[in-house]
Amino acid sequence: MVRPDEPPHTGNADATQQRLLEVIDTLVQETRPRRHDHRRATLDARLDRDLGLDSMARSELLLRLEDAFDTRLPESGLMADTPGELLTLLMEARGGAPPTPSASPEPAADLAAVAGTPDTADTLNAALDWHLARHPERPHLHIYTGDDEAQTLSYAELDDGARAIAAALRRRGVSPGERVALMLPTEPDYFTAFIGILRAAAVPVPIYPPARPAQLAEHLRRHGGILSNAGARVLITLPEARRVASLLRAEAPRLASIVTVAELGEELGEELGSDDEADSGDAEPLDADSLGLLQYTSGSTGDPKGVTLTHGQLLANIRAMGERLEVTSRDVFVSWLPLYHDMGLIGAWLGSLYHAVPLVVMSPLAFLSRPQRWLELIHRHRATLSGAPNFGYELCLRTLDARRLEGLDLSSWRVAFNGAEPVSPGTMQRFAENLADFGLRPDALMPVYGLAESAVGLCLASPGRGLVLDRVDRETFMTRQEARPVAASQESDTAQTFVNCGPPLPGYAVRILDPDGRELPERHEGDIEFRGPSATAGYFDNPAATGKLFHGAWLRTGDRGYLVDGDLHISGRVKDVLVRGGRNLYPYDLEEAIGRLEGVRQGCVAVFGHLDPASGVEELVVAAETRLTDPAQREALAQAIREVTVDIANVPADTVRLVPPTAC
Repeated sequence: MVRPDEPPHTGNADATQQRLLEVIDTLVQETRPRRHDHRRATLDARLDRDLGLDSMARSELLLRLEDAFDTRLPESGLMADTPGELLTLLMEARGGAPPTPSASPEPAADLAAVAGTPDTADTLNAALDWHLARHPERPHLHIYTGDDEAQTLSYAELDDGARAIAAALRRRGVSPGERVALMLPTEPDYFTAFIGILRAAAVPVPIYPPARPAQLAEHLRRHGGILSNAGARVLITLPEARRVASLLRAEAPRLASIVTVAELGEELGEELGSDDEADSGDAEPLDADSLGLLQYTSGSTGDPKGVTLTHGQLLANIRAMGERLEVTSRDVFVSWLPLYHDMGLIGAWLGSLYHAVPLVVMSPLAFLSRPQRWLELIHRHRATLSGAPNFGYELCLRTLDARRLEGLDLSSWRVAFNGAEPVSPGTMQRFAENLADFGLRPDALMPVYGLAESAVGLCLASPGRGLVLDRVDRETFMTRQEARPVAASQESDTAQTFVNCGPPLPGYAVRILDPDGRELPERHEGDIEFRGPSATAGYFDNPAATGKLFHGAWLRTGDRGYLVDGDLHISGRVKDVLVRGGRNLYPYDLEEAIGRLEGVRQGCVAVFGHLDPASGVEELVVAAETRLTDPAQREALAQAIREVTVDIANVPADTVRLVPPTAC
């Protein structure tokens, strides 16, 4: 971390500006060392397009600035587009660094254990009813919308708000089985709206909100395909979306209304009485085969793929994961995972709701702006369950500050899962080593594997096993696709390491196939297929994609790997997709957009990933053919490519390569 000997006072604008730009320039040089054409930071430079700082780098930048100026910046600093905006925040910032963890942790709630689970419930609604009948006042959610204050919702409070929303939706003409899109940040309204949609017997369609308000119009334009494919009748969202309502209706003609949770409540008003039909229960009886969720695979804006999941399939996956992880109502879950993503929505929230586990949530933005806050909440609430994609662990490592870890106690953390993107052995090992002195047990680490087509979870080990790695001979693996084990003493450059993601969940099965569709024996790499009680029936209103998903009774995952003693090891991907920050990025969308730029040979663009072995982060590389030779024109084109990449993927390209024309 950058620490000046004598940090300037934030009241001195010139000194603050100079120091701010120095910190930014240093970070740019460190994060992109292979580039020699760095643009020096100026007040009006774009942090993403001009300086190439992605969300991880911007998170680190905020922490460096807090340290350099001995101050505390708001979460909104993560959404700043330019150094000039950061300068304004620094000039307004109050003094004082973020507090260190309390030496006396406060559990989320001193709750009695719950006897049993709603194992006879066949819908999520029925599972909630089971809890309402037994402990309606039991705290369910602790929602942090600021640094230190949490709003608590009991099961009854969640249901009361949800029933009001359900009644308002029915008054708007939403019929059972219709889709209602939900685009809200992590706040109480999200949870009540989601359950409200279920109470109306409708189907929630979560869509991730834009990172910055300035991106709202472009964000919604790109998601018009999802809204159209889902046939969403209503979009529950932020008030700011009203200014692009006409755009949305053009993109999604079946969209009848765009509303906020507050407006739904106001519409109902005093008309909703205790004798109101809408308040007496669900809109109509549901069963296990009723559609309960449309989960759009992240990044699927060009060819929307909405995974259909019934109530029965969701409950089957939740129950299987709970059994494997030995979850009880004595557990506490801390999560910053996005609620539009299956791991945050199903794994963290709906799983906690089912098992009566108190769930402590903060927004992804809060995590990115101060990653150490995740660890502080685990400490404060004595959490037993929590996890992240690999980049979350890596970001924590990059930003750890020993001065702010004093008193931190992670000894309660029994399951620290890592999934949703490739798991880096180095990241997990360094995470365990760096936090061992703060009570983190190495046996808590748990690489997992899952996918939206299985609801969320597919393979994970029993608690307490820790990180298990498989070292294989690199040459044999590359040439014969055989994972031949090697001794630990063998030279590292001749060995390749893969992470053990555990066996399939109870009731699930995984197989490995060769290119001809024949099942392979253990330690032979091939295409991964699965089946199980939560396997989707296909993609909503997309028969072509559904046809490609199935191989008889099995589902293709699009990933490659091998089995050892029944445990799955992931080696790569078949499908043309990159993973950044837990999100899927589809090269086709980027290649098409970049190919339309003046100076680029259309159809001669390649977007691909390059895994940084040190950090485990997959870098985004763009290669484009051009006949331009003038240096100024080439730099302008490279800059245009960076801007398009940010617009489409919401992350900057790590490397842009302009190459001469070939026989393309």
